[in-house]
Amino acid sequence: MSSTSLQQALHSLPDGAPEAIVDFNFAQRAFLEALGFYTGEVCPQYDTGGGTFVDYAVRKNNSDDCFVNTKSNPYLLIELKGRDVSLAEGSAGYKKTVAQLKGYLLGTQCKTVQWGIITNSVHIQLFRKHGKVIHPATTCLEITAENIDQVIGLVRKKIEQPIRALTISVYNNKGGVGKTTTTTNLASIFTLFGKTVLIVDCDPNQQDLTSSLGMALNEGSVFQALTDRDVDFCSAIKSFSVSSKALGRELKFDVIPAEKQFAANDFDEVKLRQLLTPHTLRRKLEPLKSEYDYILIDAPPNWRIFSQLAVYAADVVLIPTKHNNLFSLENAAMAIKEFIPEAQRARDDGSPVPLPVFFNGEKTTPHQIASAQIEIANILKQAKKEGFDLMPHFYPRYTNTKKDLHIFEVPSYANIANAAFARVPATYRDKTARDYYLALAKEYFLQ
Repeated sequence: MSSTSLQQALHSLPDGAPEAIVDFNFAQRAFLEALGFYTGEVCPQYDTGGGTFVDYAVRKNNSDDCFVNTKSNPYLLIELKGRDVSLAEGSAGYKKTVAQLKGYLLGTQCKTVQWGIITNSVHIQLFRKHGKVIHPATTCLEITAENIDQVIGLVRKKIEQPIRALTISVYNNKGGVGKTTTTTNLASIFTLFGKTVLIVDCDPNQQDLTSSLGMALNEGSVFQALTDRDVDFCSAIKSFSVSSKALGRELKFDVIPAEKQFAANDFDEVKLRQLLTPHTLRRKLEPLKSEYDYILIDAPPNWRIFSQLAVYAADVVLIPTKHNNLFSLENAAMAIKEFIPEAQRARDDGSPVPLPVFFNGEKTTPHQIASAQIEIANILKQAKKEGFDLMPHFYPRYTNTKKDLHIFEVPSYANIANAAFARVPATYRDKTARDYYLALAKEYFLQ
C-alpha cells in the first residue's frame, strides 16, 4: 500500500475515534499492509493462551501453511486502542496497554512471537521479545501525517531484520554483590540449553571474570577494537571450553577477556573519555549480535566509563543485590532511577531496561528478610517522593490484590564461590549450583 493510503487512513480518523473505527479505517485499510502483511497472514482476535485474545497476530505465510488457517507460530502481536485512549508514554492508558501486551506476549500460544506493537494511530511503540524478556525496540513514537511513512517504515525495518542476541549487562553500582559469579554461571546455564553465548569482561582494573576462567588478558586487541573505527572484536574473542563428566559432554562459550592496556596507570578517566564514548561498546558489539543467542557483560561498580560502556550496550540490566547490605540495595535503586534512564535517553530506543533485583549468594533467615523489607520500604518511599515507582523493580509480583513481597534469591552455596579456584563455572561442576542458576535463568530469561 502506498504512503498516500497511509496518510489517507490517518486523515479519515476523527479525534477521539473509538477502537472499532481505528481498527477499520487505519489498521485494516493501511497499517497491516504497510507493515508487510497481507491476506492469509493476519489473524484477528488471536487466542494467546487461556482464553485471552490480542487484537491481531501476524506471520508471513510459507510453503507449508497459511497462517490464518493454521494459527501456528505467530511472529508479531498487535494491540490496538482507540484514539479515546491515551498511549502517550507514562499515561495511565499507556501503562495499562503495555502490561496487557506483555501478558499476551508471554501467553502459552505465543512462544514463537518475537515482536509486539501497541498503537492507537496517534502513538506507536514496538517491543522485542526474547524468551521471557520483553524490552522496547523503539521509544513511544508520535504519529503524524508528516512522519507516518518514516515511523511505520522504521517499525517494519526492525521486524523484518530481527536481532538474534539478547545483550545483558550484569551491574550494580555497589561492588561485592556477585556480578562476575552471576555472569559466568548464567552464561554456562544458557549453553546447557544449546545457546551460543559470548561474555565480556568490561572491568580492566579488577579483571575478575577473566581470572575466574583462568584466561589470559587481551593485550591490545580490545583496545584497538574500541579505539579504531575499522577494527572489530574478532581477534579479541577467545573460546572457553570444559569437558563435564557430570553432564557427559563438552561445554563452551566465547569470551572477550579484559584488556591489559586499559589497566595501565596512565589511563585515567579523563584520558579514557578522550578515546571512548559510552556508546562505543554497543556499536562494536552490533555485528556480533547475529552470531550469538546471548551476550553477557560483566560490568564494574561505579558509574565511570567502563560501567557506562556495559550498560549503554545492553538490552536489559540484571541487578544482583545482598539482602544484608543496605548499600547494595540503595545503589540498585540509584542505578534504576538515574544511571539506566541516562542510558535510555542517550540511546533513544527505550532500552536498556532494568530487570527486577535479586538477592545473591547469602544465606537468609525470615528475620533478615523482614529487616531487608523495612529498608526496601524506606527506599521505595523516598523514590516515590522523587517521582519514581520502584515497586515493580523490587517486588514484581506485588499488585493491588496480591501483596507479594517476594524477591528472587540465589542461595549461598560454598561450591559457587569455590569454583573460582577451579577456573570452571560452578554450574558445570555441581548439580546444586546448577539448579540455583537454572532457576535464575528461568525466572528472568527462559520461557
